[in-house]
Amino acid sequence: MAFKEGEFLYLQDGEGRRSWFRLQFGMMKMGGLGVIDGRRLEGLDDGDSLEIVGKRFNVFRPGVVELMESLDRRAQIITPKDACAIIMECDIKTGDRVIEVGAGSGGLTTALLRTVAPTGHVHTVEFKEQNAEKALKNVKRTGLDSFWSYQIGDARDAEIDFDGADALVTDMPDVENALDNLVPHLRNGGRVCTYAPNTNQLELAVNALRDRGFTDVRSMEIMRRGMEVHAGGTRPSFEMLGHTGYLTFARKRSL
Repeated sequence: MAFKEGEFLYLQDGEGRRSWFRLQFGMMKMGGLGVIDGRRLEGLDDGDSLEIVGKRFNVFRPGVVELMESLDRRAQIITPKDACAIIMECDIKTGDRVIEVGAGSGGLTTALLRTVAPTGHVHTVEFKEQNAEKALKNVKRTGLDSFWSYQIGDARDAEIDFDGADALVTDMPDVENALDNLVPHLRNGGRVCTYAPNTNQLELAVNALRDRGFTDVRSMEIMRRGMEVHAGGTRPSFEMLGHTGYLTFARKRSL
């Protein structure tokens, strides 16, 4: 399907460098490339190529990983390797209602919104106004803001007007102190994910979920190692995306 005006796209050169833009069928200022006529992209589709200032580019619609990688960051984001596990393990899908605690720069928020849209909704409780403002800027940039709402407050005692959530995802250091306030907004059968960078926080979260009668409580750490593929030799990369955080999953049941 040909690109439409207003779409958020990126140009990619032969070395993989990306230039992001929102398509206008008129003159557009492109970082590092000067001003180009957006009408040159009329009729083009995902993956098509064009030449700009003597250099060949391909133009792409971003997937969720590219969107997350392109965020303007203030706080550290939950990485794609953890985000995909959260979405799968919490069975988050189109139409679901999700409570998120901690927006950061909007990385996980973006992944959640891409999953629940266009009939679901994500509501975020964020402690810091500056994080919420940064996340809002990033979410608007992706065009997913109509499926998102947020409030500024402490998840341990904030009044949350969002009931019957299918999933609760938290990124906070002491979630055990917030569960009594958050869990009533999660439906029976709904799923929880807690994200913690340290093992002592992980242990407190697991014990708190067990104490509140949650079932299927389990924790994991996900590591990702790339492969170096060259003519005549293939080996694992010396660098890897190792520890980022510990994920704990559980499911709410009636008692």
